[in-house]
Amino acid sequence: MAKIKKKGVSGNAKNFITRTQAVRKLQVSLPDFRRLCIFKGIYPREPRNKKKANKGSTQSTTFYYTKDIQYLLHEPVLQKFRDHKAFAKKLQKALGRGDFSDAKRLETTQKPVIRLDHIVKERYPTFTDALRDLDDALSMIHLFASLPTNENLPPATVANCARLVKEWAHYVIRAGALRKSFLSIKGIYYQAEVGGGQEVLWLVPYSFAQNVPVDVDFRIMHTFVEFYTTLVGFVLFRLYAIEGLVYPPRFDKDADENAGGLGAFTIESRGAAGLFTTGDQEKKRAEEAGEQKDVSKQMATLGAKIASLTNEDSAASTTAEPEQEEGGTSREDLTIDTFTPAASSSDPLPQPTSSQTTSTSTTLFLNTTFYLSRETPREPLEFLLRSLGCKRIGWDAVLGAGAYTEDPSDISITHQVVDRPPTFPPPSAAGNGSAPSVTPSTATATTGRVPGRIYVQPQYVWDCINAGRLLPPGEYAPGALLPPHLSPWVKPGEGYDPTAALPDVEHSEGEEEEAVEDSDNGMQEDLASESEPEPAPAPPTATAPIEDEPSEEEEEEEEESEYQRELAAEAAGTKPPTPSEQAMKKQKKKNKAKMTRQQREEEDQKEMKKVMMSRRKRKLYEKMVYSNAKKEGEVEGLKRKRRKLEGRSKGKKGGRGGEEV
Repeated sequence: MAKIKKKGVSGNAKNFITRTQAVRKLQVSLPDFRRLCIFKGIYPREPRNKKKANKGSTQSTTFYYTKDIQYLLHEPVLQKFRDHKAFAKKLQKALGRGDFSDAKRLETTQKPVIRLDHIVKERYPTFTDALRDLDDALSMIHLFASLPTNENLPPATVANCARLVKEWAHYVIRAGALRKSFLSIKGIYYQAEVGGGQEVLWLVPYSFAQNVPVDVDFRIMHTFVEFYTTLVGFVLFRLYAIEGLVYPPRFDKDADENAGGLGAFTIESRGAAGLFTTGDQEKKRAEEAGEQKDVSKQMATLGAKIASLTNEDSAASTTAEPEQEEGGTSREDLTIDTFTPAASSSDPLPQPTSSQTTSTSTTLFLNTTFYLSRETPREPLEFLLRSLGCKRIGWDAVLGAGAYTEDPSDISITHQVVDRPPTFPPPSAAGNGSAPSVTPSTATATTGRVPGRIYVQPQYVWDCINAGRLLPPGEYAPGALLPPHLSPWVKPGEGYDPTAALPDVEHSEGEEEEAVEDSDNGMQEDLASESEPEPAPAPPTATAPIEDEPSEEEEEEEEESEYQRELAAEAAGTKPPTPSEQAMKKQKKKNKAKMTRQQREEEDQKEMKKVMMSRRKRKLYEKMVYSNAKKEGEVEGLKRKRRKLEGRSKGKKGGRGGEEV
């Protein structure tokens, strides 16, 4: 006879464990259990059969993998939590006795310190794995760096996040890794290419006064930040080492207090760049003096060595030329292969790029000198311009220290970023069509501008980065209507494209009425339309599809059948259809009535194919159709709104033109 299998010892009941059981097994408090799970990257799981996993109970419960909880039993941080609990008891006892000296001694000597270095190495065995998980870490650190300190946000945490933010910005600038940026409602998105082609995307909030919400559990967020700061510190150390830089960079406290920003950090190179103490410098000078003494001996044999090297190079070149001829290609003929997709409807393949193409964007503003007006955001503009090669950036003294120049009339400035409309009209607008002669000395006083300088709005910098070239500055002049700022990560053809021309679609009756009401000469158009006779309707052509319109009797029969279905649903105890569902059904029937015979056949074939699908595939297909229809509806709404705005602008122009005539 086979052994009887007990209930709850295999399957889901064995693979999953509830949160209460996990806390009891680890012998820690619930907040410590949450911290430990965040550090180790362990999250709740959803079993397929909750009833079997909960051993017959239907109560709503949070489940974890049993193997994950078993893995936590041997975690060194778990022992640190227990040590901290014992330390808290001793500290509380000393404070209860009033022995503050003993309490201070306990805090300085016996307080356990939690190290997360080994957890970072466990979760990210390779450097590429750490770079792939850097998006959320950078976004969280930038968020905490912009928040004010309070009882939930310690000053040390905010200062540490601000330091890591500046160190990351310095690396992106030094490596020329910035690729794209986008201004959104949430903040500013940046994308950099680091670690040999790994793309990192992070979000930086705007530098406004932040109101800390009261309904956010900052204990959990602080746990994430505690782990993320350790992770970003490891990554920055490796990235700085790859670039040959010293980490951490030297920090100037006085410059930081004067709002120096990126200028408060000094980047130093390893090796011969000067990272030596006084003793090391003396040894280095002695070694250089000894090398200079032996130069005379080396020069005697230098000619023979050069002659031998030239002979070897010529021999190597003669032997290498036949091999190149046999292979058919040389080093100069090597080019990067391009891959074309097999089908036109498929996604485009990412093409490989050489170092020359990727380095062109890093020198975009190399030969320019920018000046930032006081109303412009200094930190993001300085970061973007320095990332693209601009070495000379000036700003007003109100924005902080560290500017190339604080004089707005400096003749070396080529571009000035302005975020306000011009205070004075241009000279050509004054007078009766003839522009008065303006000398350079009086140009600044009359127009508020320096001759020969390009004035642009801040969006110009972002659009140049995304385009990879210097755009014409005329569209970004102060006070001008800016072109649409599009996301660089949206592929062309996906969704609404504001740069594409609208198709010639007839307006609906409501849109035509609004356009007529908004226009200034709408009354004249109405009078003209009343005076003109209405054209006779054109006879239907033979090729036009014949639409089957339902008669009044069919409509009455449909209403009667709908009423009978509602009565049957009430008698059966089921829920009758809502008015919205009824309206959708009627709309579908009307649309089907307006279809041609060929369209009806295609629709019937689709319905037959849906019937032959399995339940899972049919639901997936319906979700896909619903999401596509929703996206198309949003796109059509944006197009309708744009069409309406363009109609209003045309009406206003026409009205002004009529008044001028």
